[in-house]
Amino acid sequence: MTVTTSPILVTGGTGKLGAHVVPLLRAAGRDVRVLSRSTRPATEGIEYVAVDLMKGEGIDAALAGVETVLHLAGGTKGDDKVTGNLVAAAKRADVKHIVYISVIGADTMPLGWFKTQLDAENAVTQSGIPWTMLRAAQFHDIVLMMAEKMVKMPIIPVPGGLTFQPVDSREVAARLVELTLGAPAGKVRDLAGPKVYPLGDLLRDYMQARGKKRPLMPMRMPGKAGKAYRAGDNLALKGNDVGRRTWEAFLKERVG
Repeated sequence: MTVTTSPILVTGGTGKLGAHVVPLLRAAGRDVRVLSRSTRPATEGIEYVAVDLMKGEGIDAALAGVETVLHLAGGTKGDDKVTGNLVAAAKRADVKHIVYISVIGADTMPLGWFKTQLDAENAVTQSGIPWTMLRAAQFHDIVLMMAEKMVKMPIIPVPGGLTFQPVDSREVAARLVELTLGAPAGKVRDLAGPKVYPLGDLLRDYMQARGKKRPLMPMRMPGKAGKAYRAGDNLALKGNDVGRRTWEAFLKERVG
């Protein structure tokens, strides 16, 4: 029996999803190398390496001795460039498996951010490196951040037909760790939450939990984006895996 001793490199390991992933990898007995914007003191089985993925600085050194990469790092822009830089370095380092988290709707939603996610996916799938890719719905944490910002407005605009299928980040983390510890599997089944919610319902739930009241103003989202959202192109309604934890349960735990 061959024992794998090489560290698993995790990008985005200090983010919300990474905070769940890294402990699970350690619990499975694997050492983890976390890419960070700045160095941090190492802990047992976890080392932090300062890398600038956007500029491509420090990636080659960080990949030394790595066979598996779990790419979680993402932002509001530049994910395609970041992923391209990482994949190029992974090829030079002869990485054996790259696992990538993407978003449901990357190939169906006519919005610039989704197009960026699709370009990042293509960088992975066309790299020549064996790969696994999981598309997930928006995390409960992200929906909560959105609600917090929107409820600061005196009147909240609510585009009709805008629905979400939020999933718990801990369930996504558990699935990603399972995939990372396994063999390359290509594109696996999407992972979404157990319920679909209109935006207005999500906002009402949040305001009720916070004891706030704001008027909601229905509006129509124009153009291709509005048509895509009304058609549910950002959702996974069949042929996907379904998480168990609902928005209501998350909100009760987080907000009370």
